[in-house]
Amino acid sequence: MKYAELADLYRRLEKTTLKTLKTKFVADFLKKTPDELLDVIPYLILGKVFPDWDERELGVGEKLLIKAVSMATGVSEREIEDSVRDTGDLGESIALALKKRKQKSFFSQPLTVKRVYDTLVKVAEASGERSQDRKMKYLANIFMDAQPEEGKYIARTVLGTMRTGVAEGILRDAIASAFNVKPELVERAYMLTSDFGYVARVAKEEGNEGLSKVKIQIGKPIRPMLAQNAADVKEALVEMGGKAAFEIKYDGARVQVHKDGDSVVVYSRRLENVTRSIPDVVSAILESIKAERAIVEGELVAVGEEGRPRPFQFVLRRFRRKYNIDEMIEKIPLELNLFDVMFIDGESLIETPFEERRKKLEGLVDESEKIKIAVQLVTSNAEEAQKFYEKALELGHEGVMAKRLDSVYEPGNRGKKWLKVKPTMEDLDLVIIGAEWGEGRRAHLLGSYLVAAFDPHSGEFVPVGKVGSGFTDEDLAEFTRMLKPLIVKEEGKYVEIEPKVVIQVTYQEIQRSPKYRSGFALRFPRYVALREDKSPEEADTIERVAQLYEFQERFKAKR
Repeated sequence: MKYAELADLYRRLEKTTLKTLKTKFVADFLKKTPDELLDVIPYLILGKVFPDWDERELGVGEKLLIKAVSMATGVSEREIEDSVRDTGDLGESIALALKKRKQKSFFSQPLTVKRVYDTLVKVAEASGERSQDRKMKYLANIFMDAQPEEGKYIARTVLGTMRTGVAEGILRDAIASAFNVKPELVERAYMLTSDFGYVARVAKEEGNEGLSKVKIQIGKPIRPMLAQNAADVKEALVEMGGKAAFEIKYDGARVQVHKDGDSVVVYSRRLENVTRSIPDVVSAILESIKAERAIVEGELVAVGEEGRPRPFQFVLRRFRRKYNIDEMIEKIPLELNLFDVMFIDGESLIETPFEERRKKLEGLVDESEKIKIAVQLVTSNAEEAQKFYEKALELGHEGVMAKRLDSVYEPGNRGKKWLKVKPTMEDLDLVIIGAEWGEGRRAHLLGSYLVAAFDPHSGEFVPVGKVGSGFTDEDLAEFTRMLKPLIVKEEGKYVEIEPKVVIQVTYQEIQRSPKYRSGFALRFPRYVALREDKSPEEADTIERVAQLYEFQERFKAKR
């Protein structure tokens, strides 16, 4: 398959905002995709090279990409950089450089999807001495044979800025349409494996029957089950049917652990592989989990003085660290509090009631200094539950989780079988879709960010407010650096941002509002933290905002 065909798909996707048309374009492309490319095409369509859980990274920034294009075309790096200032898009500037190409390969031949993909794999796997030079040469090699539009989309793939508006929902529906299978079975298979390439192959080769038989696989993370809110422990008990398991809600980073013999892989909530950054926890897991093969879930907590928890951002600092890890182990010790088990030695437990899963977890784990089982109270007594909740807060935790004893594990679902009880309104994780340039000394910085929640019905991110407070000058500088490559268009001081960056936002309350398409507005929103552990798809939905609004109104009525 020629890469020009994929570039043409990108172009058509970019030109339409209609979800139905995007789905049709992708479905038609999948139908004609050769079998040998079916594992990789879904990710290339999403503008990625690998699934999020694959630890390989391209490790290529704008400067290296410009050097590679300059090497391939003979156009100077300065000229390409100047062009970026005019176009606002490195992909477009690379297309222009390819049009001005001053040198051509004598053995030039049309690019294929396989050649581009194989080259990007080599770029990701290049390591050691002079690896940056090798990456540059690999990229220059394909840019030598790239047509301008091909070069634009190769660059966007490398930088992760595709801008075609294709997210997981469109890809799911396109797979269902292409291979005439049920969307809910595609969704189920994806929730269990987080691998669209694998799901597309099963859909094509085995149809609905094959998709219905997809099982959990060690090494492919399961989409986490999610929770809703309860106003207090009494409401939680009523929702749970009068009796529930209450667990401490730790202020940490949720992780999923896959153990296969002497191998352990740890995935973040965003399903990114964070294993290398926490070798101390990995060693403790190997000693504590008694099964040969298992998948367990827990909350990774940073431990401070007197054993009190530190904010989850400290855990994220551990995740980000790639060098001098031993130093960080000393500075930020971690503790893993396990609360669920989904797989033990070949047996899937997601259809097993929570009460039984908990017993299996207790039999699976030998607790240690670093590996604990989440503290739990099973009760039908509201006073006991209230005391447990107050004790959790006293110890510095966020609150408690209430779980139905008969609940099965539902990957990716946010239902009422798990409920959160916290003393304050739940913060929201929202996606930045716009920003404004500052004034005065902040004129060169982006601030006052327009934030949005995802609307699953329209497939769009809909605004719920502007966040301008809570940022330090250092924060604004970092966000400006991060968001400038994601600018889609600019009108005066306002810029439209590709929805890629998730931030945690606190607020005084949620109000009904005709100002935004969402129908809601946050009152006095304030920036709390960058949520690097969450993808835009993992951010809160507009349905979630509506649920919190209803919860807020019930809470007001009780007061």
